[in-house]
Amino acid sequence: MKSPSHPRDRGIPEATVARLPLYLRALHGMAERGVATVSSEDLATAAGVNSAKLRKDLSHLGSYGTRGVGYEVEYLVYQISRELGLTQDWAVAIVGVGNLGRALANYGGFVSRGFRVAALVDADPEVVGDTIAGLNVEHIDELEAVIKRRGVSIVVLATPAAAAQKVCDRVMAVGVTSILNFAPVVLSVPDGVDVRKVDLSIELQILAFHEQRKAGGPLMAVDGQ
Repeated sequence: MKSPSHPRDRGIPEATVARLPLYLRALHGMAERGVATVSSEDLATAAGVNSAKLRKDLSHLGSYGTRGVGYEVEYLVYQISRELGLTQDWAVAIVGVGNLGRALANYGGFVSRGFRVAALVDADPEVVGDTIAGLNVEHIDELEAVIKRRGVSIVVLATPAAAAQKVCDRVMAVGVTSILNFAPVVLSVPDGVDVRKVDLSIELQILAFHEQRKAGGPLMAVDGQ
């Protein structure tokens, strides 16, 4: 299966693409509560954006809502899911089955969002052969064969930093162009390969900065003092 096509190829701005999952998450919550229609103001509040921006984003999908009624929740879920490529089944391989990899493998939210963990791969002989979330952990030497055999479209890297680039190069060599990187390293990839970086330590450092500011310090040096 080929990698997801880019909404930007159809004229949708990257900033809009980045917000579509926020709308989808809010809409899923509404659907689970039995909400049939939602106003742009309420959906924008639930997603954490302003309503004018939301209406413009949704207009790129051809969805304009109905004055006095708003948006039909189920149909909007379908529209956004289709635009994001979530109406089909994307096979995911997780490379690196340490604590983080295991947690990702056991996460139940992938299936309901259009993703299926199809393969687990690791280099540790103590881990290879284990069964996690119903899947057998396969050896890193079999990586390319596993990707082809399981029809993997997206690879999640949960490896140590030192191994990430080599694994990245190997998965790209067999045609994978969509990578979610949890390893604390910046990957070098050519044009046409999409890497999404998730660095938990950076997010924590940003929160620490804001906590420090709320506490009133530290003072910035002025004129070299």
